[in-house]
Amino acid sequence: MNHTNTQEEANRKAKPLTPKVRELIDRHKSVILASVDAEGIPNSSYAPFVQVDNTLYILVSFMAKHTKNLAEGRRTSVMFIEDESATKQIYARERLTIEAAPSQIERDSDLWNTVVTKLKETHGKVVDVIADMQDFILIALKSLKGSYVNGFGCAYFVDENLEIIEHRNDVNHQAK
Repeated sequence: MNHTNTQEEANRKAKPLTPKVRELIDRHKSVILASVDAEGIPNSSYAPFVQVDNTLYILVSFMAKHTKNLAEGRRTSVMFIEDESATKQIYARERLTIEAAPSQIERDSDLWNTVVTKLKETHGKVVDVIADMQDFILIALKSLKGSYVNGFGCAYFVDENLEIIEHRNDVNHQAK
């Protein structure tokens, strides 16, 4: 039996379907954010989001530290992760981490209006109030690349379209 063919077949069988990535995103109303300021100091936060095509949009206030970091265009990391109470193994929680390029959307542009309408549909009437506040800005988080994990040995590279492109088999997983 050819070991290479056996390994390739195992990888194909283990490879999750792309909809698993999308299903993970669909189960969330907010995204975890990691950004850095001009001095390189990290900041973790979260924000409610909506997705249009493969871009995530967040409506955030300059009262929050992460907003300035994002408005200045510094790359950020966003994460979706399975709830701890729903996981069978805390070390193997399903998760998607995306490197994203943030950009500010011009207030009252067609895109602003489309996304704010979707935010209202998704998150309710509070969006009516905060969208009118001048310290709130709309940020697009365009996916660049990422990784998806749904168990031990089930780690995958994800492209800018949130499609699984490669199994991360045996990378730094050697037994001692």
